Amino acid sequence: MSIDTTENSPWASSLDKLEEWDPEGAEALLRVGASPWTSGVLPRKEVELISLALHCACTNLNEPGTRRQIRAALDAGATRDEVLWVLKGGAAMALHSCSLGVPILLEEMKAAGVTAPGGPKPETPACDAMKAMGQWNTAWDPFYELSPLWTEEFLAFGVGLYTGGLFTPKFIELISIAFDASVTHMYAPGVRRHIKGALAAGATPEEIMAVLQLCISMGLQAVAQGVPILAEELEKPST
Repeated sequence: MSIDTTENSPWASSLDKLEEWDPEGAEALLRVGASPWTSGVLPRKEVELISLALHCACTNLNEPGTRRQIRAALDAGATRDEVLWVLKGGAAMALHSCSLGVPILLEEMKAAGVTAPGGPKPETPACDAMKAMGQWNTAWDPFYELSPLWTEEFLAFGVGLYTGGLFTPKFIELISIAFDASVTHMYAPGVRRHIKGALAAGATPEEIMAVLQLCISMGLQAVAQGVPILAEELEKPST
């Protein structure tokens, strides 16, 4: 097989049995899936970090893939802090539960005649900082109004992802596209927002396509995990 399947490649030896059973199919599948690694559109370190994001995201939590991609990212030159940034990004995307749920909550509160408790708003320096740097998402407005202190506490964690200086604004937008476009998430408002941000930060259409192709490459997990199980089950006696 001409596609690399060494230990630090995306799927290592997990597709060996597929190659044995269906060499042409395995070759075609790997050629498409490995394209982000072989095209050279994105630097190898960025490819490995984005792939890590797809595996560690709170919507996926693929432990074997996360372990493999942490090793691959380190081997490609990523630092501990860069890997930690990606892991924290995988946690921060859980905020989309509020982006989805709170507008529905407000609609149902209105229908039920329920009003939110009043009172003075607390100071929210982290929220203010996100607004000042142009990273405030208007989808956050509903839960900021309903629960400003909690929103401030959450964004106090999130603001560091944008102000730490580890990554360029362009790469932050590219990896954010991956989080939102992942087949385990598919959060369309975020994909649109971050594609717009990536283009504004200087990303090319080819780079954005490479990110989306990385999302597609996750489909190989279906055979990478399933074929070895099928091989094991075929070896068991019939019941």
